[in-house]
Amino acid sequence: MKLRQTFATVSLVLMACFVAFAQSEQFSVNQSPLPEPTGMVNDYANIIDDTVQAQIEQKLRDFKTKTNPQVEIAVVTVKTTGERPIFDYSLAVARGWKIGSKEDDNPSALLLIAVDDRKYFTQISKDLEDELPDGIVGNLQRQYLVPAFKQGNYTKGINDTVDAYIKTISERKSDPTGTPKPSTTSERGGGGLIICCIVIIIFVVILIIVLSSIGKGGGSGGGGSRGDRDRWRSGGFGGNTSNSGYSSPIVIWGGGGGGSSSSWGGSSGGGDSWGGFGGGGDFGGGGAGGDW
Repeated sequence: MKLRQTFATVSLVLMACFVAFAQSEQFSVNQSPLPEPTGMVNDYANIIDDTVQAQIEQKLRDFKTKTNPQVEIAVVTVKTTGERPIFDYSLAVARGWKIGSKEDDNPSALLLIAVDDRKYFTQISKDLEDELPDGIVGNLQRQYLVPAFKQGNYTKGINDTVDAYIKTISERKSDPTGTPKPSTTSERGGGGLIICCIVIIIFVVILIIVLSSIGKGGGSGGGGSRGDRDRWRSGGFGGNTSNSGYSSPIVIWGGGGGGSSSSWGGSSGGGDSWGGFGGGGDFGGGGAGGDW
């Protein structure tokens, strides 16, 4: 009898170990436990207002289009991560969905919220950790996400946090130290711009006077004047044909204008149709999370 009880106990223990092992084998941090995404924002918990969700979706698509290399930011809400820690769960989604570009430089992020668990985590790809370090991510979530979530306003918390991520990425890419960049023409360059305009006006007036006096001389001087005028029309202010197809750059929050070229300043193209994430998934565990 005693031997039979011992055998039954051992069998139960082995069965429990087998079930636990089988469950662990079914989960992988490289394979998403969720279905294929239908956009940048996937609200499986149904906590985001439909109108605002569409706005966030468009905002993230526009940001991706305007950045170079393109930055993909995804938002996911679920009821629960079950037995899995939210870190492992969100990492599996970020890698499994392959958020980010296939290129060597593929900055991307995933904000995942588990409503019933009252937990959240933002996974940051390796190429976005300079713009969104763990400490800044945590501060932004505590500042924008947690207070709204405690009030039950999930839509506001997610929307404000996404805005903060976009703004921070843009500012820190323009200035990696995080300090404000010196103002250009709008602040410190305003006086210089006025002086420059005055100098240009004086130069134009003098040039007109000189050309008029040459034209009155007639003869070869008149021919020279006509040639000078032709060259002025073709090569004067704004006459450089290389600029004929120029379009002004798009400036994102905090992004500097004023003629300096930035690889994040705005690439053209992009449509409204959802073509899936870029195929990257290069996440190494960077990011921050918590509960509310």
